[in-house]
Amino acid sequence: MMATTAEDIKRLREETSCGVIDCKKALEEAQGDFNKAKEHLRKRGLEMAAKKSDRLAKEGRVETYIHSGNKIGVLVEINCETDFVARNEDFCKFSREVALHIAALNPKYTKKEDVPADVLAKEPDQAAFIKAHCLLAQAYVKDPGKTIQDLLNELVAKIGENIVVGRFVRFKVGE
Repeated sequence: MMATTAEDIKRLREETSCGVIDCKKALEEAQGDFNKAKEHLRKRGLEMAAKKSDRLAKEGRVETYIHSGNKIGVLVEINCETDFVARNEDFCKFSREVALHIAALNPKYTKKEDVPADVLAKEPDQAAFIKAHCLLAQAYVKDPGKTIQDLLNELVAKIGENIVVGRFVRFKVGE
């Protein structure tokens, strides 16, 4: 077993945004294997998000994004459980990133459950349609290795509250 160094903990914390104690535990459980520790923290984030998903998220913020040239604009509502979290720097950053992503990739639905059954039935490759048109399933525009749902799960794990993308609208001049 490799010794866990402060440098390893710091690096894992920077890459995952998880707490110091969580990073230390993950590295110890992975016996110093950085990639295994990172995967452990990701799975833990998914578990935490699932546990919190039934909690009511009635607070939050409306974020705006206007693309340069003023031809595309987005309004997105991101909900959380408390107004304290709605003012949290990480929550605000996530809201801005989601608004920018919507401007760039123009999703039609928030999640696959929002796609009408008749629309989905017409699609020969339903999985590809969902990935292309559902915000939470889309590959994040700034890091295609992650989906918007992955970013959301990481934020839920870090903050400890249920967070949901409420609704959004994207405007483009002439559409």
